[in-house]
Amino acid sequence: MATPGPRDIPLLPGSPRRLSPRAVARGGQGPKHGQQNLKVPGPRAPGLPGSSNQDSEQLFGGGSSHSCSVINNYLDANEPVSSEARLSRMHFHDNQRKVDYVLAYHYRKRGAHPSHGSPGHSLAIVSNGETGKEPHAGGPGDIELGPLDALEEERKEQREEFEHNLMEAGLELEKDLESKNQGSIFVRIHAPWQVLAREAEFLKIKVPTKKMYEIKSEGSIAKKFNEILKRLSSPLKPRVPDHSDNKMKNLSYPFSREKMYLYNIQDKDTFFDNATRSRIVHEILKRTACSRANNTMGINSLIANNIYEAAYPLHDGEYDSPGDDMNDRKLLYQEWARYGVFYKFQPIDLIRKYFGEKIGLYFAWLGLYTSFLIPSSVIGVIVFLYGCATIEEDIPSKEMCDQQNAFTMCPLCDKSCDYWNLSSACGTARASHLFDNPATVFFSIFMALWATMFLENWKRLQMRLGYFWDLTGIEEEQEHSRPEYETKVREKMLKESDKSVVQKLGANTTESEDEDDEDKLTWKDRFPGYLMNFASILFMIALTFSIVFGVIVYRITTAAALSLNKATRSNVRVTVTATAVIINLVVILILDEIYGAVAKWLTKIEVPKTEQTFEERLILKAFLLKFVNAYSPIFYVAFFKGRFVGRPGSYVYVFDGYRMEECAPGGCLMELCIQLSIIMLGKQLIQNNIFEIGVPKLKKLFRKLKDETEPGETDSAHSKHPEQWDLDYSLEPYTGLTPEYMEMIIQFGFVTLFVASFPLAPVFALLNNVIEVRLDAKKFVTELRRPDAVRTKDIGIWFDILSGIGKFSVIINAFVIAVTSDFIPRLVYQYTYSHNGTLHGFVNHTLSFFNVSQLKEGTQPENSQFDREVQFCRFKDYREPPWAPNPYEFSKQYWSVLSARLAFVIIFQNLVMFLSVLVDWMIPDIPTDISDQIKKEKSLLVDFFLKEEHEKLKVMDELAQRSQGGGQHSRRSRAASSAPSGWSQPGSLASSGSQHTNV
Repeated sequence: MATPGPRDIPLLPGSPRRLSPRAVARGGQGPKHGQQNLKVPGPRAPGLPGSSNQDSEQLFGGGSSHSCSVINNYLDANEPVSSEARLSRMHFHDNQRKVDYVLAYHYRKRGAHPSHGSPGHSLAIVSNGETGKEPHAGGPGDIELGPLDALEEERKEQREEFEHNLMEAGLELEKDLESKNQGSIFVRIHAPWQVLAREAEFLKIKVPTKKMYEIKSEGSIAKKFNEILKRLSSPLKPRVPDHSDNKMKNLSYPFSREKMYLYNIQDKDTFFDNATRSRIVHEILKRTACSRANNTMGINSLIANNIYEAAYPLHDGEYDSPGDDMNDRKLLYQEWARYGVFYKFQPIDLIRKYFGEKIGLYFAWLGLYTSFLIPSSVIGVIVFLYGCATIEEDIPSKEMCDQQNAFTMCPLCDKSCDYWNLSSACGTARASHLFDNPATVFFSIFMALWATMFLENWKRLQMRLGYFWDLTGIEEEQEHSRPEYETKVREKMLKESDKSVVQKLGANTTESEDEDDEDKLTWKDRFPGYLMNFASILFMIALTFSIVFGVIVYRITTAAALSLNKATRSNVRVTVTATAVIINLVVILILDEIYGAVAKWLTKIEVPKTEQTFEERLILKAFLLKFVNAYSPIFYVAFFKGRFVGRPGSYVYVFDGYRMEECAPGGCLMELCIQLSIIMLGKQLIQNNIFEIGVPKLKKLFRKLKDETEPGETDSAHSKHPEQWDLDYSLEPYTGLTPEYMEMIIQFGFVTLFVASFPLAPVFALLNNVIEVRLDAKKFVTELRRPDAVRTKDIGIWFDILSGIGKFSVIINAFVIAVTSDFIPRLVYQYTYSHNGTLHGFVNHTLSFFNVSQLKEGTQPENSQFDREVQFCRFKDYREPPWAPNPYEFSKQYWSVLSARLAFVIIFQNLVMFLSVLVDWMIPDIPTDISDQIKKEKSLLVDFFLKEEHEKLKVMDELAQRSQGGGQHSRRSRAASSAPSGWSQPGSLASSGSQHTNV
């Protein structure tokens, strides 16, 4: 049987065009027993031995498990290369071409085929390395396809077409053999220089030119200060190449094949780094269509339809490999992703180089946020220490603890509760002074300005990083439609359109961006989804409020039950508060996970068109639900608890006999502090750390056990020397930065919203973030597949959420100080009602009288053990005494305090907002030196272009004079500006062949 020549290569099933000689060789049938395997002539990899028929049989007949076949003809498929002899696990088996991307899928062979001799002859191998059946159609040994077999065949055909289309786009593929009954197959993808150059030009990827310039240095004072700062911080710097501190910078310009002479291309294999190469391949994968899969556009749709299981770029090797060989991943692990280097700065430039700009900006933001927590933590500790130092000088707590005052308080519950002395709440009153003191007000103002300073500095850092990372002036990349959106559009067209429109489905989907309105989802199509979203979010918020109310009922009933027992009566308030907060914490942790899943489901119902729109809507829903979930118990304690209690003789009841709960004698601020601290610390410790460490390890263990029990998956030789794509496939898939941002944004709310009640919140946030940075780093470096490099100029919608929280925190802290704390009542008493301008008599001033004979029948204390006869009891409120003309009505002091509270809220908000605007105005968004450098770079770029064009014209003139004489010199000079730029100037390493490649 004659081997087909390069021009006689048959077509792939369903392929619309003929394969070129560089494309895959596909046979309609596999070779019969005794025939040679189909061999495709192509350039042989240097250094590889010649092939023989025995090598071929060894390769295809179940020889080395590491042998593979290349779909397109760059590598002779009959030449086995053992993995031990290979130089790198990052390359094809020819040791020449780098693996830029990997596709993985799980295959399952057809049931029971009749055996014909040895296993090596029972299966036929077609030219792309996949296993086919024996070419005896309709023979007695054939078995009819079952449903699973038919589905597998359909998926196989779709994969073949998609891979063929990838090769039509210029990519080179290498594929494993399906040598077992079932298992995972990896398709390695390599982008040759021609494809990289073409796509880099399409994507307008900025690359460094040959021109370098000096970065402008600061003034003499700033320069000296920076030098001193660098010397002091040198032990904190990671030992990695640092690009941003260099005094020289390359001019960058979007890549262009027509201007190859501009770039310093020393090695085409390393000119584009691994992240850029994988980004280019991913762009091709996203826009490549598959007509067999209903015109499915891109790899994301194929993964959604289970055609492929995964698609990912490779890590740069192992992070814990022995020896001195160093790669970027290993360097990141040693200098960034270990807890032992927690004190060092982050290597932001290396993070960006390895993971891309989007992840680089996240870690830069997290690093700045963590560093900004240091001054706020110091001030918070000072405020707390001030409270400790002045606790003995606090007159109101002294009066409450004075046994001689003997304030007889009204019972806290009906029947079972007795009268009690205010001095018994001495400990609570003293503790509340630690957080409720004048310094708290100034700390609240400081934190509002701190939030503004943080956001302004982030904008400046973002611009600085954008300059050094060449992000200035980048355009928004065109987004492809999501698979779910395509499916909905297709269903709509099938339902509402006639046959001619249905036939449009067979057209090339590269024109899908120019769809008519009838081919898009309108608001009418999305209305059911929007309605479901609105109803579901309202239901979830109502559920959260219901749970908060349930905890309130628990507190009320538990307090009443514990008050019946003399043994537990003394610790009722502490027991109820502690257990209720723990219940709240557990509920918050559970609902957080539920709300995250619900938000994702609701966003899918909306069917957003692009991934960016999907992500933004998901973030808004998840943030709204988690914000309400995390802060609703805190809002209740801060603003609602104790406000609707009523008064003795006219209490407000939740149920029959169960009164609404009151604040502690020292006020609700202490309880707010306990609630905030336990929820914040519990979320950080359990959710952010234990879950992030434990859940991935459990998933990895489960997947490992599953792989070991899966039949046909194990391979002893392969397990000893796993390839890099095998190692990466076993890692967790990257699912985005939303969970990482979300936990930090919720923490930012804890730090800013209620900081007036808990000045130590920044300290605990700082301690958590020092661990969080390394935890996230370790997760990205060691536990996740390498993410696709995504270029972006900013952190997107997260900045708007941060800005909103910062403004909202001003309002919340104003009300916490005015309504929850005793700061305003003390000021009003001191400057209006005090006889000597001090706080002496403040406690007596805030307590109203009640005649116990006016208690409702059946609510009096039973078997009162109080040591003296009680005629009047006291309760905390501003009301007229029983002997006044209008007993128990709100007194004049009440209205004075209320008006002072409202005035404070207005003054506080306007003052802080004014200071925030002032800070915003004083700090420019773009650093002056960066603004100057950007202008300088534009000027230098124009000069560099003109100089290079002039040099090119001189070379063209010289060549024209040598080849054709002086007669045609002027004509060639005039045409030089429009000539192809394949001619490189003397000394340039860019060859003319690489510049004139027709792709």
